Amino acid sequence: QWGIVDVEDCLTGIAHLASQGLADPHRCAIRGGSAGGYTVLRALTMHPDAFRVGVCLYGISDLFALADETHKFEAHYLDSLIGPLPDMAERYRERSPLFAAERITSPLIVFQGEEDKVVPPAQSEKIVASLARRGVAHEYHLFPGEGHGFRKRENLLACWQATERFLRTHLVFA
Repeated sequence: QWGIVDVEDCLTGIAHLASQGLADPHRCAIRGGSAGGYTVLRALTMHPDAFRVGVCLYGISDLFALADETHKFEAHYLDSLIGPLPDMAERYRERSPLFAAERITSPLIVFQGEEDKVVPPAQSEKIVASLARRGVAHEYHLFPGEGHGFRKRENLLACWQATERFLRTHLVFA
């Protein structure tokens, strides 16, 4: 149920916080990296009105590409999370945010390592291209010399500063 229950957990979290008076359900952001970035993209495609803003760090957008291109260590990881290909091809398509990218309407900031071998930049760039074509507010930050996860201090700082600026613009003062 990957790509379904993780998103539902996020929605349940918002509902709970809102019921306690701790969050405004109409002013929530979602942030995640790698598989968490996948959850961000799935949430924005499955429930376009649930989050005001998304922050995606090297998130998976195309499960077919992940299955085909990922490193040897995780070569068959998706078999247990989604099911084996080619038998479950329709499920891969259904759960790949790339194929529902036109449903993303919330502002989205995307961060990507230029040398990422787990989730190559093309996955982020295709999502960003969809946002640009449709005029959805977004930013794309590609970090040279970084892979899957950022290690350089200056890039970590740039990532947090850009995130803060983006959230101020599209969430706090929107």
